Amino acid sequence: MTTRILPAVGDLDAARSVTTLLSQLPDAEPATPVSDSTQLIDTLARLAGEALDELPEVVLVHERIGPVPALELIREVSLRFPSVAVVLITADASPNLFANAMDSGARGLVTLPLSYEELANRVQAAAQWSAGVRRHLTSGNEVFTGPGGTVVTVTGAKGGVGATVTAIQLALAAQASGNTVALVDMDLQTGDIASFLDVQFRRSLVDLAMITDISPRVLSDAVFSHSTGLALLLAPGEGERGEEVSDRSARQIVSALRTRYEIVVIDCGAQMNGANAAAVEMADVALLVTTPDVVAVRGAKRVVRMWERLQIRKAEETITLVNRFTRNTEIQPPLIQKITGTRVASAAVPANFKELQASIDSGRLHELDAKSTVKQALWGLAGELGIVKESATGKKSGGALVKRNSGGALKNDRGSIGRPRRRRDGSGRGPGDSEGTR
Repeated sequence: MTTRILPAVGDLDAARSVTTLLSQLPDAEPATPVSDSTQLIDTLARLAGEALDELPEVVLVHERIGPVPALELIREVSLRFPSVAVVLITADASPNLFANAMDSGARGLVTLPLSYEELANRVQAAAQWSAGVRRHLTSGNEVFTGPGGTVVTVTGAKGGVGATVTAIQLALAAQASGNTVALVDMDLQTGDIASFLDVQFRRSLVDLAMITDISPRVLSDAVFSHSTGLALLLAPGEGERGEEVSDRSARQIVSALRTRYEIVVIDCGAQMNGANAAAVEMADVALLVTTPDVVAVRGAKRVVRMWERLQIRKAEETITLVNRFTRNTEIQPPLIQKITGTRVASAAVPANFKELQASIDSGRLHELDAKSTVKQALWGLAGELGIVKESATGKKSGGALVKRNSGGALKNDRGSIGRPRRRRDGSGRGPGDSEGTR
């Protein structure tokens, strides 16, 4: 049996040494080494999306891989791709490191400098374990679920551009189409999801911050089940406690959520910290919300450049949503795309805060009128992002099954998906265009 091996080595000299030894192993098929943690996760996710058989049996992780630390990377790979055996390459062979590596999910440890005999033994043992797991996963009628749920992060270019409203409506659209959805408030100091949905719950993200092994029972105790069907994981009521959620805690929380829910929507707010930076890095979709004004667009550019400098996410891997859009604004989406270097979503959200004000003030944003142009645009965005299931007609409904009444108009009591309603004058604006969403 051929053993496919994917090395994750950032150092060029170490990568050449690993590749040379792997090429000498019998029945081994080494892939081109990946240079960082992001590239490794992206490669595995792409292969898992194609088929279980496309995943490598063994992944070798070098101790100096970055930007995610090696043990955290091993934990994430083990959670998202349970049929892949991970082996750590390290110069430290102490019992403490060995125990930590095993706790993170590694199947073996190879010491530096590398020796052919040790590498061959570890790879063979890991490959046999992987083959056994895959036989179990594919036996009977069980179906391998691939990399787990889809994670979508929503970040504001600055405060007040509408990131929270966007996150809530995306989660509602995904849930209404039949997905299991978790909505996470990772705006740790000023999170408002609880206020927007009129929720009072004493548990929060902080309750999971110090737990090293988040079991389904522990996770369910920290999650609030909302009447809409959403699972809410809220920000702490005391903003200063947000500092207790580290980037490592955030990675464990997001990994635990994506193994249990099909869609995980995370409101990251507008203030970047280690926790929400880790969430953005792990996300399958990173959405950046801005408004078409100079200050907000500059803020969006600043966020994108910061993500690139910190190796969190590349500009071309980010989607920008234009909120409070009107045709008369001087800054149009194509210009925003050029300035930020990101891809701008085709669904711009119209400026019509009057539609939202009553729902926001009452804490009932989930009961926003289905005829709202803002809701229609955001639910259309959910379809564009691919986080809604297909309807019985075989087309994406953008979050719900859409029926037509006798007059041919879209009808849906949970919120219809389509283009924003336009006025007869074709302006696409309604009352309150000057205000927009919060």
